[in-house]
Amino acid sequence: MDNKEINWLEYENKAYEKGYGLVCGVDEAGRGPLAGPVCAAAVILPKGHIIEGVNDSKKLTEKRREALYDVIKNEALAYSVAFADEKEIDSLNILQATYLAMRRAVEGLSVKCDYALIDGNRMPPLDNDAETVIKGDAKSASIAAASILAKVTRDRLMLELAEKYPQYQFEKHKGYGTKLHYEMLDKFGPSEIHRQTFLKTWYAKK
Repeated sequence: MDNKEINWLEYENKAYEKGYGLVCGVDEAGRGPLAGPVCAAAVILPKGHIIEGVNDSKKLTEKRREALYDVIKNEALAYSVAFADEKEIDSLNILQATYLAMRRAVEGLSVKCDYALIDGNRMPPLDNDAETVIKGDAKSASIAAASILAKVTRDRLMLELAEKYPQYQFEKHKGYGTKLHYEMLDKFGPSEIHRQTFLKTWYAKK
């Protein structure tokens, strides 16, 4: 489907038609990496507003995501970004830690939303009404905006962590389980920001 043929406000408008006033989109970044936190973002866009160029963050270049990051922050009614760190991931499991990050993002909004559109097919425990939207980052303007904020924020954090832990070269793989990352693990062992529960297969080979 061509990007222009997508009704980017379909889910937002349905919520407005039900009587909700402020609708936020929620998405996460970083469920899969071996190191670092999972990040979630919540974005409330003005009613009827689509930010030109916004799409699923995975479909955009890094340069385009970076450019849209500032536009989204400037044009959103409210936005919030939150994390669940590697220790919380190990303690809770990645799904529950993702829920925690999403809840923190929604609760961190400067304006309380009435309704949340959650990317995916699983519902985090929230205090407001919500629905899940499968592949929502490619269907909903507010979820797509949230996906960009979450992705850019987490990538920037991993660049900071690359300076603190230069031996792992996080700037190249952002903590994901690439061949290079596993080679660095073999050479240096895991750091304090690695997710121990994600390294079971690696440990089993040692």
